[in-house]
Amino acid sequence: MCELFAANARHPVDVSLFFETFSRRGGQTGPHADGWGIAFYDGPDALIVREAGAAASSECAHFVEHNDRRSSLVISHIRKATRGARALCNTQPFSRELGGRRHVFAHNGDLEDIEDQPWLRRGPFQPLGDTDSEQAFCALMGEMVGLWQRSDGVPPLADRLAVVVALARRVAPLGPANFLYSDSDVLFAHGHRRTQDGGSVEAPGLHLLRRTCSEPSVLEVEGVSIRSDPVEQEVVLVASRPLSEEPWRPLDEGEVVAISGGRVLARALVDRRDGSPRPAADP
Repeated sequence: MCELFAANARHPVDVSLFFETFSRRGGQTGPHADGWGIAFYDGPDALIVREAGAAASSECAHFVEHNDRRSSLVISHIRKATRGARALCNTQPFSRELGGRRHVFAHNGDLEDIEDQPWLRRGPFQPLGDTDSEQAFCALMGEMVGLWQRSDGVPPLADRLAVVVALARRVAPLGPANFLYSDSDVLFAHGHRRTQDGGSVEAPGLHLLRRTCSEPSVLEVEGVSIRSDPVEQEVVLVASRPLSEEPWRPLDEGEVVAISGGRVLARALVDRRDGSPRPAADP
């Protein structure tokens, strides 16, 4: 299975990601050698760098590592191909434009027969490749179209969260469905099940860590360095597995969190009958 990572901060930070430790999972110490990608948000747009090869041996990946880029929101993915050839069109994170914003999506898991589901409505969004992950993203964007077209500006958080929860509920029965999604305003993360070190497929599928600081700092976790200016900084990290010895909180199976400004704004559980969001204190 693939590996996911995201960082969201109150103020922009310099992020140097993966490429001495984390990316070694992408072809050296780990099996994820079939592609890698990272998105650095800058306002409504994002710089997205992707390659259909092993991050651990990539000159491009090392360039990204040694050229820190300030961003308040970063989403990254390293791939172990289970469906679709090793090709750029199958390399995550995927992105589309909607409402004048760059929407970015990355998925970890296998969604069996998603293209045959009666609920799958992609609207104007068609996949470029042949992965189940991109099918799920196009389905999410197809559901988001009407919401963004009806809104004057960014739709209310509760409405966007409800759409994300609805997608999570639909894809979860098809297989492991951990995903990260952002519309540049909010980072949404859905934790489900993943293949654990012992080989079992079970929760947790994602873990979350929140850090705060008020002085210049460097947060070093496995494969990630985050440098912050002397401001009241808040940072939330989301990863497939804990990257440090700190108390990362495993997301419940079927839990969706909405994150912005370095804080968890809302939480919803997919297995709740109505799936509606509820306020959540910072973990």
